[in-house]
Amino acid sequence: MMIDALTLDQLRILVAVVDAGSFSAAARRLGRAQSAVSYAIANLEAALRIPLFDRGDWRPRLTEGGRALIADARAILAKADDLKARAKGLAEGLEAELSIVVDIMFPTRALVELVAGFQAEFPGVALDLRVEALGSVPQMVLSGACRLGVQGSLPDIPPELEHLPLPEEVAVEPVAAPAHPLAGARRPLPDAALREQVQVVLTDRSRRTEGRDFAVLSRRSIRTADLGAKHALLRAGLGWGFMPKELVQDDLDAGRLVVLRLGNRRPETRSMPLSLIFLRADPPGPAGRWVTARLTGRGG
Repeated sequence: MMIDALTLDQLRILVAVVDAGSFSAAARRLGRAQSAVSYAIANLEAALRIPLFDRGDWRPRLTEGGRALIADARAILAKADDLKARAKGLAEGLEAELSIVVDIMFPTRALVELVAGFQAEFPGVALDLRVEALGSVPQMVLSGACRLGVQGSLPDIPPELEHLPLPEEVAVEPVAAPAHPLAGARRPLPDAALREQVQVVLTDRSRRTEGRDFAVLSRRSIRTADLGAKHALLRAGLGWGFMPKELVQDDLDAGRLVVLRLGNRRPETRSMPLSLIFLRADPPGPAGRWVTARLTGRGG
């Protein structure tokens, strides 16, 4: 097989395996079957005529040749992305439609203000708005289903995505109904007490967080991908959980929910940073740049 047979997709898979640490982790990150990742690497090794990974250990390690070529692979991919981005910027006019996916924890107030401003600025551009949780947000951007995303509940940002931090974080509070067993505690709650009570947690529709949990402290849980359903379950006293403070403020003021005092409050459970994400190789057009500037506070 000639070296001309290698593809950019094979190089992207090579970089994904190196960055993720294993073939299975790279497959999850790319949203592909592990067999497809292994096949692509085998074809790349055949095209280059050298082994890239030592597979003798439980975790694949780059060979000497692989270590020598990985920097070149990254450089080629960066140049290819730059080429596509430059060509797109030269050819693109105003979008006919803009698709955006926002994290389920993104404040409703900010979302309404964004949509109202967008409609006033771009009345002729259709807006396709999605709301997802955890890994489903970057997955929709990576797949091309959405042009822009606001990622929050998943801290990991894939290397294929450009990410710009939003200036405000989402305040998060652990809450429960007033009649819940944890609500009446006079002292800060230890982890042992939290572990014994059902926690209502958000789950991921994608497979990007398979086998991982975020801010799950209880041994028993109720899992839902719907923040509204989680809110209703908490108000019904069926568990405790972390919620955006803005969403439950009325319930806290009315006594329908109470804030739990945790003895060991982890920093990641106090607030959630948000990032605007898009494919590096597919930057937004005029309407998308307006959204980017509006959300991040940057001119553009």
